[in-house]
Amino acid sequence: MSVKIRLARHGRKQHAYYHIVVANSRSPRDGRFIERIGSYNPNTNPATIDLDFDKAITWLNNGAQPTDTCRTILSHKGVMMKKHLLDGVKKGAFDLAEVEIRFDAWLKEKENAVQAKKDGLTAGVNEDLKKRLKAEVKVNEARLAEIAKKKAASIAAAKPVQAAVAEHPEEA
Repeated sequence: MSVKIRLARHGRKQHAYYHIVVANSRSPRDGRFIERIGSYNPNTNPATIDLDFDKAITWLNNGAQPTDTCRTILSHKGVMMKKHLLDGVKKGAFDLAEVEIRFDAWLKEKENAVQAKKDGLTAGVNEDLKKRLKAEVKVNEARLAEIAKKKAASIAAAKPVQAAVAEHPEEA
């Protein structure tokens, strides 16, 4: 029996989210599965990935083959890196302490990259809001200037009439 780590689609039209499952390769995409090991929501920015790290490594070590998308998700969360390092231990290249040191360094670097992306997104949104506010202020100032011109013109037009009425009160 060939076992795959793949995505099972859930959610509504145009707003899908996925469960990361371990399933027989002959089962339908959203059908029967052996175990659910996480979820993936691409609708958020950055995408939300919830993954049981230990179960994923266990299934990979037992021979489960991830699909291309799941391989990318597992790589993003560090499962593939940890598996690679543990394979190095099996071959005798280094010990478990070295694995933890290397993995922690990789994880810190990855977290910094994700945080930088989040900060960039919020900074971009803030800059966009500031630009729109400045544009709105300019439009409002132009509108107020136009209204002031109209009021001045109407007052200037009304002054000769008032002066004429003041000179000849008996005609009014």
